[in-house]
Amino acid sequence: MRLLHTSDWHLGRSFHREDLLGAQGRFVDHLVETVRSPPDGRRVDAVLISGDVYDRALPAVDAVRLCNEALERLAELTRVVLIAGNHDSVQRLGFGSSLMDAGGVHIRTDPARVGEPVVIGDTAIYGIPYLEPEIVRNTWTLDERSHSAVLSEAVRRVRADQVERPGTRSVVMAHAFVTGGTGGEPETSDSERDISVGGASSVPAGLFEGIDYVALGHLHGRQRITDRVRYSGSPLAYSFSEEHHVKGSWLVDLHDGGLDAAFVESPVPRRVARVSGRIDELLSHPRFEPYEECWLQVTLTDPRRPSAAMERLRRRFPHALVLAFEPDGGTGDGGRTWSERIRERSELDIAGDFVTEMSDAPAAGPERELLHEAFEGCRRKEALA
Repeated sequence: MRLLHTSDWHLGRSFHREDLLGAQGRFVDHLVETVRSPPDGRRVDAVLISGDVYDRALPAVDAVRLCNEALERLAELTRVVLIAGNHDSVQRLGFGSSLMDAGGVHIRTDPARVGEPVVIGDTAIYGIPYLEPEIVRNTWTLDERSHSAVLSEAVRRVRADQVERPGTRSVVMAHAFVTGGTGGEPETSDSERDISVGGASSVPAGLFEGIDYVALGHLHGRQRITDRVRYSGSPLAYSFSEEHHVKGSWLVDLHDGGLDAAFVESPVPRRVARVSGRIDELLSHPRFEPYEECWLQVTLTDPRRPSAAMERLRRRFPHALVLAFEPDGGTGDGGRTWSERIRERSELDIAGDFVTEMSDAPAAGPERELLHEAFEGCRRKEALA
């Protein structure tokens, strides 16, 4: 059984107001060509898309059109299994899924169906969409409100179905934050939406013990949590923190001896990079030549903010998109960028900082509870959109 594992397309997303739809279209072309002509000529039995197909619950028309084109082209060549991510609307993405099953495109957005696999040859593929704890725990009458609790229940349902399929390989697709594997703790990036408000966000890799392959989505960098549990990452860079990522898909062969996995790199429309220094050095030094055609985040370290800085920088770096100013030795925050300073903090903590800044006092218990309810309400509304 050969699988092509991809995820986190985020169709319709822009990059600091740069339109990425054309680049996303070229990725679709690449994916289709990989299925049509795999590196060693062996057929791809299924393409697995592990969530966040779209960048938002109500995607733009052009993004929907590109998704439709991608699924049509892939379905002409192989089977496709797709799950909803935390950016997707389960109702919109799942529309017509029963009809699409007959055409070889299997869309799984309903938590009630996690124990109903797509069976291809001798392999049962279980699609577990993103599970919002506050919503799913009520439906499943769970005591605990956490991602670990709801995903544990989903995997329990998978295992209950497995018992009825002796001799069948098992593949699980999930959109979650999985930790604790032999590959070390997973690396996050700035472009991933925080999912911690709905309870503890991480899920232990050991939950999937005994599954032949786990195709994960949510994190945007390719990662091997264990040999059998992997993230494919996003096909394009969606933040400057991904400047060193290698983007693409996992080509996975399941066999009696275990599995073999090779990474198939996707095309890079334009490299993303970060540079820092004083403006005169940035504009004149030869060592910055490799960055002249990159999408660029520039941090100026001049003692005083230079005038017309972005206009001057774009004469050499026409694709400079973001400008920050951190004078040498003067910020008191270790020289970290704003995104680096908030990376490990929840949305609730960041909102609490805003209250503190505006009122000169930390958010009290009732205020913090109100913020918590507001975030939960937004999350439930988006999940049900």
